[in-house]
Amino acid sequence: MRPIKAGIIGCGNISRIYFSNLQKYPEIDLVAAADLELARAEERAREYGLAKAYTVEQLLADPEIEIVVNLTIPQAHAPVCMQALAAGKHVYVEKPLAVTREEGQRVLELAAEKGLRVASAPETFLGGGIQTCRKLIDDGAIGKPVSVSGFMLCGGHESWHPDPEFYYAAGGGPMFDMGPYYLTAFVTLLGPIRRVTGSAVVTYPERTITSEKKRGQKIKVETPTHIAGVLDFASGAVGTLITSFDTMAGTSLPNIEVHGSAGSLLVPDPNGFGGVVKLRRHGGEWEEVPLTHGYTDNNRGIGVADMARAIAEGRQHRASGEMAYHVLEAMHGFHDASRDDRHYTMRSKCERPEPMPAL
Repeated sequence: MRPIKAGIIGCGNISRIYFSNLQKYPEIDLVAAADLELARAEERAREYGLAKAYTVEQLLADPEIEIVVNLTIPQAHAPVCMQALAAGKHVYVEKPLAVTREEGQRVLELAAEKGLRVASAPETFLGGGIQTCRKLIDDGAIGKPVSVSGFMLCGGHESWHPDPEFYYAAGGGPMFDMGPYYLTAFVTLLGPIRRVTGSAVVTYPERTITSEKKRGQKIKVETPTHIAGVLDFASGAVGTLITSFDTMAGTSLPNIEVHGSAGSLLVPDPNGFGGVVKLRRHGGEWEEVPLTHGYTDNNRGIGVADMARAIAEGRQHRASGEMAYHVLEAMHGFHDASRDDRHYTMRSKCERPEPMPAL
């Protein structure tokens, strides 16, 4: 296949790994960088040897660029996706797909209207760690899946991130920051979600930045920072997900465990591509399982490459907009359920993405 020309919009903290990796995938020809601050786009273009540093408008007007990689802050995800789709370009967007469900729906509707594709991070589920777990489950290694539990607990990002304010604004918080990794892994392993419930609180209404550049500045917290959720899957399995920015002393809990009628599976950190997979069969001990799939380094950008190849092959790409919307709806569902003292029944559906080829 011929490589598809792509450009990146948003040259912030996460962009460097995308600039680096997208130049390595044969499916992608990365040609341009764009940012609201043209100087930052020019800096990235020089850093990675790109010929074009653009304003956002200039990149969208370039007829050669077929895929826009949207790495803006969450509040800009949907508006930039809509602009790119309106300009006739496929879109890959950082997580979450959008801040609100209404925005996410509009993005998918416009893509369908235009005959274009939307893909979304996280793409870590395409890595060897989670794909090995997917194969073990599909091969019956743990019998019938009964439950899954996920834990993401930390003390927040104001101690290290240079601009941490958006983590505590609407569309931020631990659920919207890290929940997509866990929920996308859940859907990959067990399929779509039927309903959710949970409790969500703001433990500290104000946070103090201790990282450099903005040390001492105060952040008003506008979104829940500790969420304990329960999920019912369409398959009948039950899930638990706890995400927190309030566990200042850390945790000893695992990332993800899946329990079945014949065994249990220890799933590696869904924010990474590789990791250690362990299996314990009924009556046995925990044993490490060799990874059966590749992409075990920091392979961010593989979702863009998979979409480009899927376009050429006429198949569905794996990091689909529909799955990203399903995850977005579930995250809002936890918040809604806590606020309204009820279960939230999911309206969207999605398919489990096709597994990656084994080694």
